[in-house]
Amino acid sequence: MNAAAAPRSFSASLSAMIGICLVIMLIALDSTVVGTAMPRIIAELQGYELYTWTASAYLLTNAVMIPIMGRLGDLYGRKPFVIGSILLFTLASALCGLSQSMLQLVLARGLQGIGGGMLTGVAFASVSDLFPDRIQRVRWQAMLSATFGISTAIGPSLGGWLTEHAGWRSVFYVNLPVALLALPVIARYLPHIMHHKGSDKSIDWLGALLLAASISCLLLATEHGQMHGFLQLQFIGLALAALAGGALFIWHQQHSRAPIIPARLFANRAVRQLTALGALTGLVMFVLIYYSPLLLQGGFDLSPKTAGLLLTPLLVLITVGSIINGRLISQLRRPERLIAYGQIGLLAGCLLLIQMHADSPQFVGMFAFGVCGLALGFQLPNLTLQIQAVVERRDIGVASALIQTTRMLGSMVGTSLAAVIVNSSYSRHVSSLLAAHDLHDAALDKLLDTPQILVRVQDQAALAELATRLHFAAQPLLDEIRVGLIKGVHHVYLGCAVVVLFAVMLALKLPHYDPHRSDK
Repeated sequence: MNAAAAPRSFSASLSAMIGICLVIMLIALDSTVVGTAMPRIIAELQGYELYTWTASAYLLTNAVMIPIMGRLGDLYGRKPFVIGSILLFTLASALCGLSQSMLQLVLARGLQGIGGGMLTGVAFASVSDLFPDRIQRVRWQAMLSATFGISTAIGPSLGGWLTEHAGWRSVFYVNLPVALLALPVIARYLPHIMHHKGSDKSIDWLGALLLAASISCLLLATEHGQMHGFLQLQFIGLALAALAGGALFIWHQQHSRAPIIPARLFANRAVRQLTALGALTGLVMFVLIYYSPLLLQGGFDLSPKTAGLLLTPLLVLITVGSIINGRLISQLRRPERLIAYGQIGLLAGCLLLIQMHADSPQFVGMFAFGVCGLALGFQLPNLTLQIQAVVERRDIGVASALIQTTRMLGSMVGTSLAAVIVNSSYSRHVSSLLAAHDLHDAALDKLLDTPQILVRVQDQAALAELATRLHFAAQPLLDEIRVGLIKGVHHVYLGCAVVVLFAVMLALKLPHYDPHRSDK
């Protein structure tokens, strides 16, 4: 049924938006509660070498599914896919909580990424279905931004509290009650709207396969590079395969009768710029969310609860920034500049984070994370709103999905590069530290091989036993080892600042658009 023209009351629209907000809450909670719990997860399941895979597996399947669902939603309507994705995401969340090894967790996270990609690919575009008028859409978008911000704000503290009091598995089970609330609301109030009026509703599955292959090769290349170095033949081969797959995908989309990502989108300069900004923003945002808990718990030796408290301003102020952004966007002569202003704030926040050390007052860290959050609030909603404003109505779904996909790709590359920086800095520091103390022991080298020892109580007990046998003080050595992790994460923050500086220059070149102009 095409309900695009059917009038809806305010209460019906509000109920539909509440359903979408619950869906967004699923995505937001999962991305934040898990990050806080990860140090404890690797402490129990071990396997630090798979630490980034818990993120990368999710991001890989997520990035592949988002554009496919954007296209399917445009063709068949988004409601059935929203319902199906909630069910799949919830099942995968339960499997994550039941995992008995890091490999099982990685596989379950990959399945969860499929459900998350389906949710992301259709949920954000559903708002444009409900509110074709752009100004009205901006106002209602604030409701989504507030939900995302509140959910991500409580995520770190909730994840820390659950990890300490109910165990890390509970951070995955928290998705279940939210899903049970979302399903009946979506089923009852979200209209089934289809904009595709033609009889041809085919989708380019070969293109989907090429996209999946190129993204998979990119992920494998980054993972192999971070573990074995970027000069290995395997890395070079995988990187070339990713480039070849991407080039073949682009060529195929130009010649496909039903492309997943129509080539006409990239003929638009604003689309190219916005997708690039989406990738850069995703890179920085996910690195902050994923590696800051490791810094706070492993480097600063804070509890998960305290680490979650320090991270809360990062996520609370995303909401505040989004609300302020919603008020400003219809009043400014150059609303596209809001993204650049947000990037400048993010640059300042990253530079502040580099100054944070173990003995810094907690309010310093909270302030720095808060600046980053406020800055992201001026970017995340604008990337979606602006790309919806510069494409034709028939492409709104796939364009919205494209922003989310590039953000996921940026996140995937960012976490892998961050792992390389952190691990190499940590390894160099530990090697020089052991040499300075004249400590040479195979068991000690293996124990200190990864930062896992900084969050795993059993490994710290083993270090104490080795200290007795080798005649050194365990706690002072552990404190010195923490410095290596702190330096590594600080280097990552510096890298983020460089990325943001490039994003500022790109954002300042965005073409002007009029948010009051009606959709095509």
